[in-house]
Amino acid sequence: MLIAGPMATSIRTLLTGSILMAGFLALAGTAAAEPDPGLLAMAVDPAVQEPGGPIGTVPASWAGPSPAVTETVWTPDATWSEVFGQPVQSPTTRPVSFTPGPGPIPVRVQARPATAYRIHVNEHVRFFLDRFQTGYRRALVESWLARSGRYLPMILDVFQQKGLPEELVFTAMIESGFNPTAVSSAGAKGLWQFMAPTARLYGLRVDRWLDERLDPEKSTVAAANYLRDLYTQFGSWDLAQAAYNAGDFKVQQAIQRTGSRDFWALRRSPVLLDETKNFVPAIHAATLIGRQPERYGFTVVPEEPVRYEQVTVPKGSRLVRLAALSGVAVDDLESLNPELRQKQAPPDTAYDLKVPIGTGASVLAAVELDMAPRKAPPAPRTGVHVVRSGDTVWRIARQYGITAKQVAQWNGLERPDRIFPGERLRITSVALAS
Repeated sequence: MLIAGPMATSIRTLLTGSILMAGFLALAGTAAAEPDPGLLAMAVDPAVQEPGGPIGTVPASWAGPSPAVTETVWTPDATWSEVFGQPVQSPTTRPVSFTPGPGPIPVRVQARPATAYRIHVNEHVRFFLDRFQTGYRRALVESWLARSGRYLPMILDVFQQKGLPEELVFTAMIESGFNPTAVSSAGAKGLWQFMAPTARLYGLRVDRWLDERLDPEKSTVAAANYLRDLYTQFGSWDLAQAAYNAGDFKVQQAIQRTGSRDFWALRRSPVLLDETKNFVPAIHAATLIGRQPERYGFTVVPEEPVRYEQVTVPKGSRLVRLAALSGVAVDDLESLNPELRQKQAPPDTAYDLKVPIGTGASVLAAVELDMAPRKAPPAPRTGVHVVRSGDTVWRIARQYGITAKQVAQWNGLERPDRIFPGERLRITSVALAS
């Protein structure tokens, strides 16, 4: 059912303000080139090879006892804004105005997390610091940092609401390179690389109609809850991140085998896979680089914030039809709503569709037009049907007692799902029409 009135659409800003890392995300610029998806796992996948050895494996000479650890601890008075720029601003909900109002958005005040995130600087972390600055990986990491401009403040806002250390945002950098549509060879998806069972456990819908692992904000809320639960279980952010990668059972096994709850000691346990052993130090290295990119020689032009409005559309609404009736490019609707697997709202519920800023009224009008009662057109006299709002090839074919395949063939329709009001379609064969 369509929700009418001023609440039927709202402006939603995934990122608000210039609040990212000092030294590169305060800049404005264009998007970086998409990296090779096969390289997204370079920091954690020992199977990826390069000249001189596997990318994700610490050299054997480093496999001995863990050295003395030099660590940086974020102190209570060292706020995120001091490191990353301006304070985080809350995403906003506004009536249908389609342009943000003047003036600054009020800052949501959040309590600082009770437990600090400790950044270790040891040989395992330095290994990834060196890796991330070497060869083709430098450009790859720069592309990750640039793309973070689209999502990082949203993630920070969610983490603040959940009371999580803000440094945990760089888990997504190692998981997906801040790519919300990343898919692993194992079937994990999204910014946070959820497997389907875990995603469902944390409230994400994953079925033939929706895959909310691909929704940046919904998946971030799920990841925040998951990380918080893992910390409650293990009492350590390092172990929580290790369990995020390997599963809590595997980490618990390693603890029982070694008798230690120190991740850096657990790295020596054969229970943990190399992927997990490298996952945590890679995140520490990414956090150090994200905190001071210029110190490590990175020059990054951030991508623009993702901004959209939301319009509540009826169940089953097809993106291609809404695009045709509203004038909004269907590619824009699809890119903003990658979680819609069939390119339409699910058939069992209304859906809050994300649309480009400034198009909410047009899409809402298209919804109302699409729901308006339709009069059956008179039978054609010349074998031609003029497409009306809401027509589909299947509906036209049924009206005239022919098949949709015939309509598509007679009119050369390569995409039968893309017909638009005013088009003239032949509904008899050439021979009969002549």
